[in-house]
Amino acid sequence: MSGRRDQHDEHPPIRTEPTLGDLDRLDAPPAPVADDLPQVPVEPRRPYGRATAPRRHRQRRGRGALLLLLVALVAVGALWFNQNRLRGMLPRTDFNTVLTQAQQALQDGRLDGQDGTSARELFQTAAALEPDNDRARDGLRRVGQAMLAQADVALQSGQLAQAAQQATVARELLGGGSDIDRLDRAIAAARAAQVHTVDLVDQAQQALAAGKLDGPEGAGALYQRVLRATPDNAVAAHGLDQVGYALAVQARAALDAKDSATADARIEQLAALQPNNGALPALRALQAQTRKQDNGALDAALKAGQEALRAGRIVGSGDDTALAHFQAALKLDPDNAQAHVGLGQVAQALTVQANAALDDGDTTQARKLLDQAAELAPKSADLAAARARLDKVSATPAAAGEAPMPVAPTAVSPQQSAAVARLVQRAQVATNNGDIMMPPGDSAYDLYRSALAIDGNSEAALHGLQALPGQVEQQFNQALAAGNLGKAGDMLANLAELAPGDAAQGALGNRLAGAWLDQAEQQLGRGDRIGASQSLERARKLAPANPRVLDLGARLQGGG
Repeated sequence: MSGRRDQHDEHPPIRTEPTLGDLDRLDAPPAPVADDLPQVPVEPRRPYGRATAPRRHRQRRGRGALLLLLVALVAVGALWFNQNRLRGMLPRTDFNTVLTQAQQALQDGRLDGQDGTSARELFQTAAALEPDNDRARDGLRRVGQAMLAQADVALQSGQLAQAAQQATVARELLGGGSDIDRLDRAIAAARAAQVHTVDLVDQAQQALAAGKLDGPEGAGALYQRVLRATPDNAVAAHGLDQVGYALAVQARAALDAKDSATADARIEQLAALQPNNGALPALRALQAQTRKQDNGALDAALKAGQEALRAGRIVGSGDDTALAHFQAALKLDPDNAQAHVGLGQVAQALTVQANAALDDGDTTQARKLLDQAAELAPKSADLAAARARLDKVSATPAAAGEAPMPVAPTAVSPQQSAAVARLVQRAQVATNNGDIMMPPGDSAYDLYRSALAIDGNSEAALHGLQALPGQVEQQFNQALAAGNLGKAGDMLANLAELAPGDAAQGALGNRLAGAWLDQAEQQLGRGDRIGASQSLERARKLAPANPRVLDLGARLQGGG
């Protein structure tokens, strides 16, 4: 049967509704239909290049597995590279607790320790829990900076051991740096100074035990050096008090013994070391009373000495000579300028008498007089010139009953004259350079004397030597005008040696004393009491009776 309806069929079949059939067997071959027709096998049609249904199913499953594997690998990689961020998203109770404790310890200043509660230990624990955590590393850095600051404070307060220990911790935490290097150098320098200070204290204690109180290496000066380096050094402060007490005892003993020179020296040493020493007011009062008593005797001795000079009683036996009276004055006041000038005048008078004896050919008497003058003024220019004349002449023995013959000059060779000229030229250069009495052998004084030793009658050498006092006075004035008080003092000392009897020295000394007092006033105004005391002492030696000396001394003593 073809299955098509015959339009002429009178009895058409009942209508049959179409059905889809068995959907699960769509891929199965159609069942044979019983239509009494011969069966013809039909092979299923397979389009070119297309797999069968089961093969396509297997391919889809393979691709799905490969895709799943790829997704898994990507997920694992993402977890690996973002593990820190992911870890931070997870609860970290132990780490956060340690980090909080570490930050609190840092705020409280508990930077280091050994009990596990310090900021350093807690931040290190946090870093051990999470080695790559930035907050833990930053905490350790802040601890290092805080340790560095504390080390600086310890260094400034003199706690060197603590400063060194804190600097070591800071270096460990910060890994070094310029600030750490600077701190290490400062600690090393402080330790070196501390060792030097300890040595000075030992030296000062030894000097005190030996009774050596004054001078650059005395106990007082050594203790002062320690206190300048370490003002809070209790050992040095106590040692300086002991020195002050010893000086006060010595000053009082000297005053009781009428030894004004020693008493004055000890009082001034005490004032320089301890201007506020409690014993000074009483010592100053007793010193003033003693000076008042001595002044009457001093004035009388100076007056008697001048009268003896005018009367020609220069030296000799007895107590009524110029030499005896001036020496008595110096016992009362060793620094008295008038007494020193008086002794210089005695030396000048003896030199004049020696020259007169040389003119008369009496070398014996001349030598005797020059020896006496040399005891009083060994560096006198006039004495040196007269000594040169004496050394170059020889007296002609006189017959019995005859007067001594005048001394004839000694002949000088051309070579000696040339040598004298060179020495005189060098002496002039030394004079211009201010090398008047020093250095030995190359000073103007020594060079002129060397020239006179060759030719005692050399006019150039004699004139140069005797002109030295005037050159020195000129340089004194220049130094004083320039404010170089030290050099002015040196020139005044040179003048005292070259021309000990020159009365002009008193006026020069007063001028220099005034300059020292001006400097002392300026130092006191700046608060430099030690410097002011030293300047005052220099002025007092030059002009002890100057009213400004007494006034400034009282102000220093009273703290004004």
